[in-house]
Amino acid sequence: MNDDRHSRFPDAHSDRSRAEHVPETPQSASPAYRLAFADEDFLCREELRPVRLQLELLKPELMLNEQGIDSTIVMFGGARIPSPANKDSARTQTLADLSHFYDEAREFARLMTEKSKESGGRENVIVTGGGPGVMEAGNRGALDAGGHSVGLSIVLPHEQAPNGYVTPELSFNFHYFAIRKMHFLMRAAAITVFPGGFGTLDELFESLTLIQTGRMERVPFILFGRAFWEKIINWDALSDAGTISAEDLGLFRFVETAQEAVEIIENWSPAPARDSLPGRDR
Repeated sequence: MNDDRHSRFPDAHSDRSRAEHVPETPQSASPAYRLAFADEDFLCREELRPVRLQLELLKPELMLNEQGIDSTIVMFGGARIPSPANKDSARTQTLADLSHFYDEAREFARLMTEKSKESGGRENVIVTGGGPGVMEAGNRGALDAGGHSVGLSIVLPHEQAPNGYVTPELSFNFHYFAIRKMHFLMRAAAITVFPGGFGTLDELFESLTLIQTGRMERVPFILFGRAFWEKIINWDALSDAGTISAEDLGLFRFVETAQEAVEIIENWSPAPARDSLPGRDR
């Protein structure tokens, strides 16, 4: 919304331009003279971490709002999962065997994006980590359907560009893992998790913990590939040990295909609040 009061003062862009074109003197050449918001060295100081955290939370939020994104479908999964066409170059036979999940991720994203278009692309928009593997498949499936999708990239030690299927206006880059995770979940209408490694496990358990503890509303939580997940995580052992409740095993569902996942989301009805479940300590 426009506010005429703002026009009574110079905007930040204008003042930054003016400050860059003043006569060069010892004073104007000093770092102290730079406008604070235009001084990258100042913004990168250790003491400015709280400001950087705020900016990293705010920038994607504003831009997602401007693009009209109201809700998202989260797709977590391994960067090393190859497409079936490239499975022969996979580093292990297991990765090659998991390559069919690339196609399932792509098909799932296509199906959900077709449904998203019914809302004008505002609801149930695909969001991935913006990288290769399952993430690429998700963004690619959204593009197959003629829709848009979000990519939330992270700066890593080894240079990595976003995959080429992310909608450019919705391609974000993060310094802080914590803020990136918030943006994954703030608009989440459903969470899907495909086979992956440490990063995927981190995202899986942090998301489940938020739901288990009532810090996040319960949404459809879908794990692709029962055999994979039951091999690497002994879910029943957690329940048997009492470190989780037996009811916590109902927070997620296993599927094998894109269509199964879509049906779960379409038929979803919210469960009772966690503090109202029988036998739950208040």
